[in-house]
Amino acid sequence: MDRIMDNPWFLRFTALFLAVILFYSVQTEEGDSNGNKVGDHLDTIRDVPVQVYYDNENLVVTGVPETVNITIEGPVNLVQTTKMLKDFSIIVDLRTLTMGRHQVSIKSENISEKLQVSIDPAMVNVLIEEKITETFKVEPEFNKRLLAEDFHVANMDVVPSTIEVTGAKSIIESISFVKATVSGENGIKESFEQQAKVRVLDRDLNKLDVSIVPETVTVKVEVAENSKEVPIVLKQTGSPPDNVTIDSVSSASEKMTIFGPSKVLDTIDAVTVDVDVSKVKESQTMEVDIPKPKGVSDMSISKIKVDVEATVEEPEPEVEADEKLDEDIASEEAEPSTETISFENVEISVKGLDEKYKSTLLKPENGSVTLTVMAEPDIIGKLAKSDFTVSIDASETVEEGENVYPVTVEGPDNLQWTLSEEEVTMRVELA
Repeated sequence: MDRIMDNPWFLRFTALFLAVILFYSVQTEEGDSNGNKVGDHLDTIRDVPVQVYYDNENLVVTGVPETVNITIEGPVNLVQTTKMLKDFSIIVDLRTLTMGRHQVSIKSENISEKLQVSIDPAMVNVLIEEKITETFKVEPEFNKRLLAEDFHVANMDVVPSTIEVTGAKSIIESISFVKATVSGENGIKESFEQQAKVRVLDRDLNKLDVSIVPETVTVKVEVAENSKEVPIVLKQTGSPPDNVTIDSVSSASEKMTIFGPSKVLDTIDAVTVDVDVSKVKESQTMEVDIPKPKGVSDMSISKIKVDVEATVEEPEPEVEADEKLDEDIASEEAEPSTETISFENVEISVKGLDEKYKSTLLKPENGSVTLTVMAEPDIIGKLAKSDFTVSIDASETVEEGENVYPVTVEGPDNLQWTLSEEEVTMRVELA
């Protein structure tokens, strides 16, 4: 052992080994003093809220993220305490900036100086704009496919009907729709109301970041069965007593509403009510039942009051048979004998109606009348339906709706005639 230690090469190698150890020891200490210290730890805190300082009463800021991620590095105990307590702040201070676009840095506050902090993102582009408030009308929305068959939305109301929207001027100017949507289950048959959240959208239906007051409204949906308003057509039936002449049959109720499937309603243009005058002895008002058309589920009225105007002829006083016979003979001698002929279903033509209108005859329903002609026997036999023209003059019609026109007859001279209808009711619409 002594020999080895006395050997100069052993001493040289020992000195070299100690020198190497000393060199690396010094390098490590310098690295620790300039870099990470022994025991340092690195960790990331995610979704840290960002606080923005600006004049929020008059300005609106966009572009600042709601949260950021921060990375902290330092002594392990300090890193763990900071992550657990989160007693620091991440801020963007815009109080000294003017309106417009700016690039600003996100900073941290109340974090120990012994920790190194990096924020992601560190810089953001922000837009500072004027804050304005405007009033908008709320448009209700409802999916009509949820309704039961043969029902429709009669009306929709929103309470309140308007809301106030506050936001950046550029965003307020881009508002195209303010909607409140309600929903429900399939087969809706009854009216309902529902709370709905208000949505503010641009023209591409993108939701806008604005403040809404109030945020919810009440939407009232009125649901009704399909209906149609149709005229009431009175049809005289039966024959009055011999001494009674029916002058007119009318009613104050001219229209009614019927309910039912659309395919049924589309086929009904009017409801005909029969008025039996066989028992009328004088002018009177009678109540008449309205027949329900086939397929109709309900009617707005089931009865109407009909005014019947009649003329009653007083019976002639009795005379002796001989006197009566003499009067009849004298009458026959005084007046030539006449006969009558009736032409049924004589079509009524419409003259003078402006081309921009189209017409529909409501009364009589079939658009024709019965023409009764009185003439001497030798003339009667030569007459035909084609000898007569039955028409109405609609040249003075200036507006849509139902109109009443007198019926005129053109035919051979020196004849007398009567019509089953002296007037017609016609509906005029734009063609």
